[in-house]
Amino acid sequence: MLTGVFVRDHLGTRLPGCWLLLYGAAVTSGGAFSVRLVPVMGLCFMLLGVSAFVFPESAGSLFMAAGFGGLQIGFGLIIARKYGG
Repeated sequence: MLTGVFVRDHLGTRLPGCWLLLYGAAVTSGGAFSVRLVPVMGLCFMLLGVSAFVFPESAGSLFMAAGFGGLQIGFGLIIARKYGG
């Protein structure tokens, strides 16, 4: 729903910040029932989302890559190694 609103209002360049914040909030909430690193990962996503709003709009793709590429893979490897998957 928010994606549609952002696009309609010509704020498409702000979507990376919105997506990272929302994903981070979901992971943090869901992580309450998981290993301790999962909510930490969610907080890192939220920090990236806030940063995506602070930095120039042209950096949105870099923040998406850092979050869904770097953070997701990095935390996934740590969790898999430490907790077995």
